[in-house]
Amino acid sequence: MQGRVIVDEMIRGGVTDAVLCPGSRNAPLAFALHAADAAGRIRLHVRIDERSAGYLALGLAVSSGRPVPIVLTSGTAVANVSPAVFEANYARVPLVVISANRPYELLGSGANQTVEQFGLFGTQVRAAISIGLAEDGLDTNSQWRSAVGRVLAAARGARTGNAGPVQFDIPLREPLVPDPAEPADGDLAGFTGRPDGSPWTQAPAGRLDIPVPVDLSLDTVVIAGHGSGLNPELTGLPTVAEPTAPAPDNPLHPLALGGIKPRQAIICGRPTLHRGVSRLLADPDVLVHAITTGPRWPDVSGNVASTGTRVQASGKPGVAWLAQCGTEHRRAVDAVATVLAQTPAVTGLHVAAAAAGGIGAGRQLFLGASNPIRDVALTGSASPGVRVLSNRGVAGIDGANSTAIGVALAGGPTVALLGDLTFIHDSTGLIIGPGEPRPDDLRIVVANDDGGGIFGLLEQGDPRFAGDAYAGAYERIFGTPHHTDLAALCAGMHVPHRRVTVGELPDALAGPAAGVQVLEVATDRTVLRQVHAAIAAKLS
Repeated sequence: MQGRVIVDEMIRGGVTDAVLCPGSRNAPLAFALHAADAAGRIRLHVRIDERSAGYLALGLAVSSGRPVPIVLTSGTAVANVSPAVFEANYARVPLVVISANRPYELLGSGANQTVEQFGLFGTQVRAAISIGLAEDGLDTNSQWRSAVGRVLAAARGARTGNAGPVQFDIPLREPLVPDPAEPADGDLAGFTGRPDGSPWTQAPAGRLDIPVPVDLSLDTVVIAGHGSGLNPELTGLPTVAEPTAPAPDNPLHPLALGGIKPRQAIICGRPTLHRGVSRLLADPDVLVHAITTGPRWPDVSGNVASTGTRVQASGKPGVAWLAQCGTEHRRAVDAVATVLAQTPAVTGLHVAAAAAGGIGAGRQLFLGASNPIRDVALTGSASPGVRVLSNRGVAGIDGANSTAIGVALAGGPTVALLGDLTFIHDSTGLIIGPGEPRPDDLRIVVANDDGGGIFGLLEQGDPRFAGDAYAGAYERIFGTPHHTDLAALCAGMHVPHRRVTVGELPDALAGPAAGVQVLEVATDRTVLRQVHAAIAAKLS
């Protein structure tokens, strides 16, 4: 009964999707979810790998904006979703980890598969909530339903404006299967919810409103990072927008920052990509304001002068300033395009330009958190009307296939642009059971340079470390070639795979929907450092 009540209240609270990993201890919840799915009340997704399942739930939650529970058995299963919980924390995604547990009196007793899992995620969750064991003859319906309300409210950030992950730990005692005499979709026998179908506890989301006075007559740039919302009062200002931020009316290429000297910067969301942005925000001569909707604001260099939830604008940007920023923006865009056109080798930058530019309005673009999102930022934003998503909370490469599948299941036709290491890292995310929901149209574009191309652009890729004592070190410990046959890997997962050239990519993306499909484009990472150096030289 407890499992059925909890699932019923989750659905009343607005949950439409749930992810389940098989286990014994979570069986009461599994039976309840299956019955709700069969009745058309919820869409259930079953996965065998908890890490991939966590990112599937994350993708569903990111795209839908709704809390998504992932239901786990006890023990190491709970620890395996830690990466997704960390991402959800810093990206403010309403992920609900429902961890079935052994009765608490067994903790420390040596009982099999029993660990101290309640509170396992520490500061990474908005709340850790537990309920007592179900006992015969004890009516705990209100406590169970009230606890679900607290879980969903915490995940949504209803009282804080700070959505994020929550752990809901549920100790369960045998028997772990329902009474065969009790119909799975039958009456809850007195353990019913509110008669009008509403949640047991109403917890509307509150909003902070903290205006920050800003004089826009100063030479100002906007830095729109991950999680940035729409800020109408900043429309028209030169804006360096990361791909996951709303498309600006007056874009400013990130490389254009080297040619201008702003007196003021306004951060929206959380900047995560560009070193030029980091240098600007650390400049003590630049007045920095941070505009965010939650309790935290970004300030890596400690230079933020004021913070709030919206700008209270005065003054207008100067005509000369806007003209200068426009000129530098066009110079940067032209420099990137010219160097790419003059580079005979195909790089991830070429693939990003073809992929992002080849997606029509109404589709979603999911970007891998390593080079792909940086490449899209440098080669130009996606087409108008395309929603761009990426795991930028902690910017790991974990779970990208699973996140993309969740994004497509919740939000419709999607293109994912990933590097080969990112794709291989979550290869188990491609394992979808024959009866499970599948995206109607998800195309995973893999820019395959046989290794970790991003390190060639960092300090580790400096040619000075290629000689004598460090000979061969870079390629082995950073380049990490793997020689994986992606076609064979996909065949083993029953996922269609095609090798295409960068020139063929736009047509491949425009073709008819084909479920989940992998498009592999061979690229060359050995020239990346020279390409970026050539762009910088053209701008200097």
